[in-house]
Amino acid sequence: MQQRKFKLTQLALAAALVAATAAPAAMAQTNVSVSGLVDVFAGKVRNAGDANSRSVVNSGGMTTSWFGFKGSEDLGGGLKANFQLTSFIQADTGSQGRFPGDTLFSRDANVGLSGSFGAVSLGRELAPQFLPTILFNPFGDSYTFSPLILQADVPLFNGSAWTNSFAGDTGWSNSIRYTTPNFGGLTANLHYQFGEVAGNNGKNNVGLNLLYFGGPLALTAFYHNVEINNPLNVPAGNVQPGGNLPLASGLSAARQTAWMVGGSYDLKAAKLFATYGQTSHNIDLDDKTVSLGATVPAGPGKIMAAWAQTKRTGTAIGADQKRNTTSVGYDYDLSKRTDLYAVFMNDRITSQNNGNSFGVGVRHRF
Repeated sequence: MQQRKFKLTQLALAAALVAATAAPAAMAQTNVSVSGLVDVFAGKVRNAGDANSRSVVNSGGMTTSWFGFKGSEDLGGGLKANFQLTSFIQADTGSQGRFPGDTLFSRDANVGLSGSFGAVSLGRELAPQFLPTILFNPFGDSYTFSPLILQADVPLFNGSAWTNSFAGDTGWSNSIRYTTPNFGGLTANLHYQFGEVAGNNGKNNVGLNLLYFGGPLALTAFYHNVEINNPLNVPAGNVQPGGNLPLASGLSAARQTAWMVGGSYDLKAAKLFATYGQTSHNIDLDDKTVSLGATVPAGPGKIMAAWAQTKRTGTAIGADQKRNTTSVGYDYDLSKRTDLYAVFMNDRITSQNNGNSFGVGVRHRF
């Protein structure tokens, strides 16, 4: 009996060893990685229209904090299966998402195939305007201090009633994206978002962007035509970036067209940035936005300076409005993954209180 138990134990150990050695082989077929970024700053924040400044410890001074998973499986013949699941977080409080009611994987939640034909993915994707705006301004994807990003994507929740220029959110749910192969530094992304509204095929978003990188020169362009309230996944009482534009007359725009062109040039001694874009609605409301900026290497980091101006016109808002935002900062690299930054920003809107903001923060990538 003891001999039988000994043999059964040997068999169990052998099976465990086989499983342990087989696991790496199975896992080798799929490459899965975990990555993310944590960014927190301390300072004072006062946007145009605020009555007073607020002392804060906030998440996302230079980059919205996030974590996520991505992976690919080699299917043979140059074909790969890919997936991404990425969630925004507010590192100052540990809260999920960018704002109350935001979905879990609001940055990326998609799966698709790639090969010599390019790539196709389905799910929640970055919107067509996201990469052109964040790659072509000195402050990148700073939703706190980048003049271009603030005016393009961030509504002000104060007495100014200033709304973001670009509608449709920075990510599109229920969408299909096709990415072309790289043609000498040029790639294109084509996006289509389904409205998923029964009996109403007109509720959809469509857009594309172009990205060119050739040595010191980089160029971009994007266009979108969006149903502004598509989708509206936020509980009552919260506002989704890209929701219907509240206007002085009480009207709401139902559809928006927008385009932007931009470029950057690296002179080594400085890198220069410029963009120009316009938005139009199915009511009399238009924005024209220009931005200029530069980064200058300085020691183990860089000096950053940027300015953006949006002119908003149309009978829907009554008197014309203008917003000017200027930011100056320094980003100090402690390592390839960790940096310290300090930024000062001035924000002005026609007939509103001026706002000055300042923040010092740390950003770590993993």
